[in-house]
Amino acid sequence: MAVATSSTEAAGTRRRSSSDGTGFWHTTFIGTNRILRREYPEHPLSQGDLPALATLYPVGFLVEQDPNTTVRAHFHEADQFQVVVGGAGHMASHAVEGIAIHYTNAHSPYGPIVAGARGVQYFTLRNSYDRGARYMPEARLDLREAPRSFREATVAPQPAFDPTALASTSPVRTKAIAPQADGLGAWRYRVPAGGRVCGPDPQTGAGQYWLVLGGELVTETGPVLPRFSLVFVSPVEDPFEVIAGGAGLEILCMQYPDRGTVKL
Repeated sequence: MAVATSSTEAAGTRRRSSSDGTGFWHTTFIGTNRILRREYPEHPLSQGDLPALATLYPVGFLVEQDPNTTVRAHFHEADQFQVVVGGAGHMASHAVEGIAIHYTNAHSPYGPIVAGARGVQYFTLRNSYDRGARYMPEARLDLREAPRSFREATVAPQPAFDPTALASTSPVRTKAIAPQADGLGAWRYRVPAGGRVCGPDPQTGAGQYWLVLGGELVTETGPVLPRFSLVFVSPVEDPFEVIAGGAGLEILCMQYPDRGTVKL
């Protein structure tokens, strides 16, 4: 079954935090993470043992990085999508604003992430647990022991959500990251009110995240999901059916590659 969290529900986890001297606000949507456990220990997801590494376990959260700050170049132990949804800045040499999508394999250094005068807000999405950023150059020696396969993909900034674009009479799908042989891909959908579309087959990759960019996503067994709500679809499920609410829907699907590094 897909795991879904509305942005309204997630807002209760918003907590102030910092890493490597950089301040930010952190909001947990799906799964546990080290910052949730540190800043919100009474939350149910902060209880119990940590998830096993390299095992399918979705982790999704929103970072609101402070204005005019820098997150140094680093890497993680999990494959990761990041989606800029507000503010502006740079990720390494790439300008990011509007909707900007970034992907890295585990143990692939990237960055720095530089926030502009309005800060920069981005979702961090993983399909397995990560114990925290490994900052460069101090962590360079850690890479020698890691099962590395460097990969990074940065999509040129796309327009932010535009409600008028939902006035179309039929669904529109665009490719943000063209599908790769191992399943990596990202697609942006615009669906008119009441419309339905089916996403790509999850069994071709290692899990999918669906991020509501605007409008409403209707679920048949749960609440209507507003802007910035999040859904994770595991690789053993049928294709996810997207149903637009009365205001229409704009939604982003991101699929992880099946690299054989995560136990599904």
